[in-house]
Amino acid sequence: MERAEEDEQLIGRLATGDTTALDPLYDRYAGLVFALVLRILGDRQGAEDLLQEVFVRAWQRAGTYQQTRGRVTTWLLGIAHNLAIDEVRRRRRRPQGLAEREADDADEPLLSLPATDPDVADQAWERLRRTRISAALGQLPPAQRAIIELAYFEGYTQSEIAARLGEPLGTVKTRTRLGLRKLRDMLQDQGLELEVD
Repeated sequence: MERAEEDEQLIGRLATGDTTALDPLYDRYAGLVFALVLRILGDRQGAEDLLQEVFVRAWQRAGTYQQTRGRVTTWLLGIAHNLAIDEVRRRRRRPQGLAEREADDADEPLLSLPATDPDVADQAWERLRRTRISAALGQLPPAQRAIIELAYFEGYTQSEIAARLGEPLGTVKTRTRLGLRKLRDMLQDQGLELEVD
């Protein structure tokens, strides 16, 4: 049985309430999810917290997974990406002093727990994936590439991008859609999946 089929069975079991299916999913994909979240947040502690939240969401929403929209990995990374971007936006809105006070009030026992580093194989795969995505981004027209980078790596909304670039919102939406489609096609040719609505 292929890994994709096994993953789908695990999600099916989760959807029926079998929480034992969460452990193998976590073991397989925690490193990949952590790497993505860490890249977006740039904060190891925040990434570790969000890693747990991603798998809690996957467990809670296993019934929403649709095989026709992509693999389980794509679905998990989509959850991770959305949660990380939400966190970036939340941090932008949070007053400076509040974040510092929260860090000072951190629970000491939690700080002494050992860090769980991503698996070496996952790190290698993520590096290769990042390299391929970066190369594909480099092949996009500059206007499309800039918008995708602002949205996906810096967490800006399309409205914020339009204001920042001085472009109409419709233009930003069109460039985003066209850029993502081109990116998806280039990555599919290399065996990587990118889910684009």
